[in-house]
Amino acid sequence: MALAEELDEFIKDLRSSEKLIIVEGMKDKKALESFGIKNIVTLNKPLHQVIEDVAEKSKDVIILTDLDKKGKELFGKLSSGLQSHGVRVDKSFREFLFRKTKLRQIEGLVTYLEAF
Repeated sequence: MALAEELDEFIKDLRSSEKLIIVEGMKDKKALESFGIKNIVTLNKPLHQVIEDVAEKSKDVIILTDLDKKGKELFGKLSSGLQSHGVRVDKSFREFLFRKTKLRQIEGLVTYLEAF
């Protein structure tokens, strides 16, 4: 399967998913919303508060922090914090982006896909 098709599949899955999707900021959120994806939470308050709020709302999440140093750090803290609250973390899309694309920021997804 071609990379563009795989990305399309992941985006369709995200669009139909009931899982909460955690992103760093509003630009990331807007990029995902432009694909019709909902259930997005931004890191607009202290991490411990985000973790508690998310754990109350959902038992399954997708963490899409950026793939840079800060994003990896946030991913680690969010992932362990959420798992300690019994929340399952789906990291398949994040790992796919990291392994198969040069994309390092979620907000760049729109431009990246337009290149295909």
